[in-house]
Amino acid sequence: MNFLIDAQLPRQLARTLTAAGHDAVHTLDLPNANRTTDAEINAISLREKRVVITKDNDFVDSFLLSNKPYKLLLISTGNISNKDLEALFTPLIPKMVATFQSHDYAELTSSALIVHA
Repeated sequence: MNFLIDAQLPRQLARTLTAAGHDAVHTLDLPNANRTTDAEINAISLREKRVVITKDNDFVDSFLLSNKPYKLLLISTGNISNKDLEALFTPLIPKMVATFQSHDYAELTSSALIVHA
């Protein structure tokens, strides 16, 4: 599965997804790096069929109003350390991949992976 990690999340999430056998890029890997606009992220997501992983609620609005990005994982854990985020995220990768086989929008909270219809 293809993923695009947004700027406010650690680059390590892309490395973790890649190590798990997926194609993952962080905005730092894009030509405009963390200055990549939401519109550019949406376009890349649609073109390359990438799940956007973000903390930015603007992507939720965009997804609900115009079906952009391609698929969306909202991280809504609040302020946690990168180490704690990775500890929460990593064991859920298989469940996330399974979720995005049949759903387009999910949310990772500090206690659950929630699928939005």
